[in-house]
Amino acid sequence: MSSNTHPNKAAEITSQPLNKPFVLVILASLSCILWGSALPVIRLGYQILSISSNDTGSLLLFAGSRFFLAGLAVTLVHALVNPAARRLPSRKEMGLAAELSFFQTFGQYVCTYIGTAHATGVSSSLLQGVSVFVALLVSSLIFRMEQLTARKALGCIVGFAGVALSAGDIASAGFSFEGEGMIVLATVMAAMSTVLMARHSQGHSPVMLCGWQFMIGGVGLFVVGLALGGHVGFAEHPAGLLVLAWLVMVSAVAYGVWSMLLRDNDVSHVAIFEFEIPVFGVLISLLLLGPEGTTVGFATVASLLLVAAGIYIVERSPLEKRSTEEGEPACQISESSS
Repeated sequence: MSSNTHPNKAAEITSQPLNKPFVLVILASLSCILWGSALPVIRLGYQILSISSNDTGSLLLFAGSRFFLAGLAVTLVHALVNPAARRLPSRKEMGLAAELSFFQTFGQYVCTYIGTAHATGVSSSLLQGVSVFVALLVSSLIFRMEQLTARKALGCIVGFAGVALSAGDIASAGFSFEGEGMIVLATVMAAMSTVLMARHSQGHSPVMLCGWQFMIGGVGLFVVGLALGGHVGFAEHPAGLLVLAWLVMVSAVAYGVWSMLLRDNDVSHVAIFEFEIPVFGVLISLLLLGPEGTTVGFATVASLLLVAAGIYIVERSPLEKRSTEEGEPACQISESSS
């Protein structure tokens, strides 16, 4: 593929606020901290609400409540701050949102909520980093949205090595398909949704897509949970409402910010930050839940160093070079997507 980016277009791209390196680092890391807190807080919610690991209906009902409310919050805030967003999505936009919701909300979180109920908070958090490498491969080899350069591949391999190093400690707590296996499957769903969001947000508002795919996926999870006889006792356990409120905020803020970053940057430049999620997740999990039988030691520190190295390798190139690289989706930004 050859690059024919017009100089004026390149200038337009580099002027995008979310395309600035320091803004990307701050906002992507904030999203990763929030996401890192999600799995430990979900497990905390199971404890508070007395939801057992075998009660699949209640697990999905809990997830559906979270994502429908998150989507509603994203959509209402977007409409409040952007008059152009005060409308219903078109038929095409609803179709794109439904496609996204299958991977990003319904598929990913069926696996996540079931897996989290059967795995420890530490092991679940460590395995989240798999999606980064998958997202890069899907973006470059399947969708052909960007080049898999040696630098990008090296950065992802180094970061993935950090996650793999810490993941060795998972053996101390055991491995099961219902637990860690479902978490890995969830990361594959997450990788697909990352690439699809980058693709769809070029011509459509990423915040609008984010809000509606949450609501569609949330309704799907809620309906399946009810069909399986699920029950979530918020009335009996009011503290569970605080957990739900935090998870709604995590989804609304993290996914909203992440979607806009994908609009203005390469998938690989954004996705590489997902390597931070296992690190923050492990730390927050240890703070809230303790080790839960998983050994955590020197490998966690070494993992953090490798993750940081992977981020540096991918992010070290100048912004001007990044904005004009061959075949990068940032070159397709249109005013209608802002």
